[in-house]
Amino acid sequence: MRTCVVTKEVLPKKELVRVAATKEGIVSIDLTGKAPGRGAYLKLSKDVIELAKKNKALDRKLEVTVPNEIYEKLSELIND
Repeated sequence: MRTCVVTKEVLPKKELVRVAATKEGIVSIDLTGKAPGRGAYLKLSKDVIELAKKNKALDRKLEVTVPNEIYEKLSELIND
C-alpha cells in the first residue's frame, strides 16, 4: 500500500504511478517501482495530475523542480 502525495489516499501500489528523482535532480516516471532515488506516488487521474502540477506537490516531495514534460507523460499514461 502506498499514499498518493496529492489526495493522501492509501491505495495498492498497482493503482499508483511512481515518480522518482535522483540526487543529481533527474526526474523520471518509474513504471517498475524500482528506480533509484527519492520517489513519490500519484493516483493516475487527470484531476490529480493537474492538481499536483498546480500546487507543486511533487516538487516538494521530491525536493526538485519537476519539468512539465513529466506531467505531459503522466497525462499520456491515462489516455493509453
